[in-house]
Amino acid sequence: MINPFSILNRYLFLEMLPPFFINLAFFSFIFLMKQILDITDMIVNHKVGVGPVCLLLVYTMPYFLQYIIPMSIMMAVLMALLRMSSDNEIMALKAAGVSIYRLLPPVLIFSLSGTLITGYMTLVGVPSGAERFKTLLFDVATSNLNVSLRERTFNENFKQIMLYVNKIDPQSGELHNVLIEDSRTSGVNNTVVARRGRLFGEPKEMVYHLRLFDGTINQMDMRDRSSHTINFETYDIRLDFKAALSHRGISEKTPDEMTLSGLRTYLKRVEADKGKYFGALMQYYKKFSIPVACLAMGLLAMPLGIQARHSKKALGIGLGLLFFLLYYILLSVGTAFGENGSYPPVVGMWLPDVILGGVGIFLMVRSAKEKQLTFTWLEPLLARTMKWVGKK
Repeated sequence: MINPFSILNRYLFLEMLPPFFINLAFFSFIFLMKQILDITDMIVNHKVGVGPVCLLLVYTMPYFLQYIIPMSIMMAVLMALLRMSSDNEIMALKAAGVSIYRLLPPVLIFSLSGTLITGYMTLVGVPSGAERFKTLLFDVATSNLNVSLRERTFNENFKQIMLYVNKIDPQSGELHNVLIEDSRTSGVNNTVVARRGRLFGEPKEMVYHLRLFDGTINQMDMRDRSSHTINFETYDIRLDFKAALSHRGISEKTPDEMTLSGLRTYLKRVEADKGKYFGALMQYYKKFSIPVACLAMGLLAMPLGIQARHSKKALGIGLGLLFFLLYYILLSVGTAFGENGSYPPVVGMWLPDVILGGVGIFLMVRSAKEKQLTFTWLEPLLARTMKWVGKK
């Protein structure tokens, strides 16, 4: 019976941890680089605090981690075994009578750990992060007028209300020279002009009031073709931010942001609408297929790492990246065809795992039988690619 806590198992498991965290940090950094312009704009131009911006990034991380973790698992297994192969440790183990299958338990345990973490991200992290992100985004937008409102811009985010502000005081948040077109009353169009205005209300209720000072209301009644002008010292207009966010699609949950129970309820509700139904069903299966991809990629990375030695080390990494790219191409194709009903969504979401896992098992059996993995058709292409990268 194989001891999961044997010296060899612990050694290989610990060898995979450093490259996993390095790859996780690297791909997370790539994500942050894509967001750096938005972060800079919010901090410098809109005076949003660093704390809220960091929280917004934290809340979006589960969505990206569900894709980053499987790749990090694959690269960790691949790089650990590549290192052992290049140092002839794999050859020494074979000479000592240790089968390739003897290295499988720590790889499976490591990949299963990635599966559990990714599963937590897809089932809990993504829905919770999306909800917290939208809540914080609303708080930021309502507490920072220069984020939710822009100077000298016609703001049409509020349903049936157009708001124009000439200037916003960055210190007090006071609005200067305000113009409002209010068409919430059927058949009546109100044009409100005020010298000053101030936004206040209850953020938890998502209801705010815009209090205007020293202005006029020009009212046009289209039913009896009459007009009225009213002067006022103070005038309050209710701004329902919840309705505004719903109008912009911010408060609505998309299927990938729903919990499993929410998805089941949504599927029953949209069963008659095949487009929405298939799209939601794809997201339902994806919440399970993406975590299982950690196991498939771990199985695939193991024979690639064992077989690639010395000069073929770059080839092993290149093949790992190629298979990883193939997985997401298959996933994207499966999503596209599954959403339009070309074939069952369950096939579209699970087929990439089955293909990569099957290839991994096939290559594993060949490696155990000491049959060399040959990818000679890829070596010239990889060599030219590495040479081009070196010149850049």
